[in-house]
Amino acid sequence: MVARGEIARFWSLESLHLVSSDGGTEPSALVDDNGSEEDLSYEDLCQASPRYLQPGGEQLAINELISDGNVVCAEALWDHVTMDDQELGFKAGDVIQVLEASNKDWWWGRSEDKEAWFPASFVRLRVNQEELSENSISTRSDEQDEEASQSRHRHCENKQQMRTNVIREIMDTERVYIKHLRDICEGYLRQCRKHTGMFTVAQLATIFGNIEDIYKFQRKFLKDLEKQYNKEEPHLSEIGSCFLQNQEGFAIYSEYCNNHPGACLELANLMKQGKYRHFFEACRLLQQMIDIAIDGFLLTPVQKICKYPLQLAELLKYTTQEHGDYSNIKAAYEAMKNVACLINERKRKLESIDKIARWQVSIVGWEGLDILDRSSELIHSGELTKITKQGKSQQRMFFLFDHQLVSCKKDLLRRDMLYYKGRLDMDEMELVDLGDGRDKDCNLSVKNAFKLVSRTTDEVYLFCAKKQEDKARWLQACADERRRVQEDQEMGMEISENQKKLAMLNAQKTGHGKSKGYNRCPVAPPHQSLHPIHQRHITMPTSVPQQQVFGLAEPKRKPSLFWHTFNRLTPFRK
Repeated sequence: MVARGEIARFWSLESLHLVSSDGGTEPSALVDDNGSEEDLSYEDLCQASPRYLQPGGEQLAINELISDGNVVCAEALWDHVTMDDQELGFKAGDVIQVLEASNKDWWWGRSEDKEAWFPASFVRLRVNQEELSENSISTRSDEQDEEASQSRHRHCENKQQMRTNVIREIMDTERVYIKHLRDICEGYLRQCRKHTGMFTVAQLATIFGNIEDIYKFQRKFLKDLEKQYNKEEPHLSEIGSCFLQNQEGFAIYSEYCNNHPGACLELANLMKQGKYRHFFEACRLLQQMIDIAIDGFLLTPVQKICKYPLQLAELLKYTTQEHGDYSNIKAAYEAMKNVACLINERKRKLESIDKIARWQVSIVGWEGLDILDRSSELIHSGELTKITKQGKSQQRMFFLFDHQLVSCKKDLLRRDMLYYKGRLDMDEMELVDLGDGRDKDCNLSVKNAFKLVSRTTDEVYLFCAKKQEDKARWLQACADERRRVQEDQEMGMEISENQKKLAMLNAQKTGHGKSKGYNRCPVAPPHQSLHPIHQRHITMPTSVPQQQVFGLAEPKRKPSLFWHTFNRLTPFRK
């Protein structure tokens, strides 16, 4: 735990601003009193925080704090789903302790009891790295009333300073975010429109989406924040109403985030040609932008909308119930959390479809529609015994997706090869739990059994698990499947047909023929347990990022295959 007052600096990925432990902050110089940022130059920004706007500045600051013995924590912006032992998996909102940040793309950190690499772009560094001790304000004896009073006073001042830090981070990140949006609109989009021979209207719509609408909305939002910002005493600022008044406006991010995967693919195709790489770099230099490629700039709106609930949660933590802004901050946190949750859920599903497509092309004898035509998520998998109408037992491997249950048979010699045996439409099925004993429909004695009954044909499908615990997992999984289908319908969660087709096409191109099974899977790189401080030659993760569609701004890694064995499918579910 970091001792009070030891932290010399706080920062954030977007603002990269410098804040001292005594509450002083270097001026941002991004907007005037009216919330206008039109006169800002790159030099102005560098003068505001010269170290942190330069490449590597943030990593240098983090490592300085770590080397001084301070605990540095970050919060996950969204889920990081991984099958690689060298990578740290986490969910949105999880806290990760940063242990090493020398590499700008991949940091070494600890979550729970595991240490591993994780993508830096997936996290937000906490503004207040110091956690107040629960015992710092303890009950004192009558003789120590004065000392207790002084301690409470220090506690109150410290909490005010913590709130000041968060308020300043929100304001500073918002100002820098406006500059990033302006750089995209004026530095990239405006120049692209001038070069009609290089870009079609459709291409620009795909790459930039509704970024101009977001820029216009965020400028108004920043002006609202500036009006509520108390420059003299930031901890007294009441900004919660700004989020609530603009709550509906944040809905425009849904369109941008839905469009972003296609933007990444379109941009990746253009970047294969040297003239486009040179063009975008020239745009960056002409606009005097910081040293981030266009894919990084286009990712900032996705990061921003997911960062709001984390910022508001930290602000709420340091806002007393007596504060005039407490109720608004609490309501704003819930509202922005719901927005970010929807985006994070969509991103998780987009991560899933590539894996599911690669799984399907490995199945021998696949029949009928592609699995992605109706499904986008694997919920559960495992072995069950299927009992036929004639009373015969069939050992099968089952995969429960949203809307359908797929049955496969293992090869007798090569247990990693599966043959397609059929599927059931879960939308038409009713789940029935069976007690141990004789089942009247099949006239058989069963144990650890359940059945699915068709609502349209009344046909019965009987299944038996090896253990009671396995049966319980399947019952829960079937309930989860129905719940997730309903949630997807309520949230309007859909994956476009183009994205599904592209996932299948990419899976077929990887060389996983339907009859090849898994004999060509490369061996996973050995797990390296040594911390990079002690072993500087440690290698970075080499697997494909699980987050494909948001991944242009994520570090690039060599391609690898999907699952080494089907028994590892279960960690894929959330």
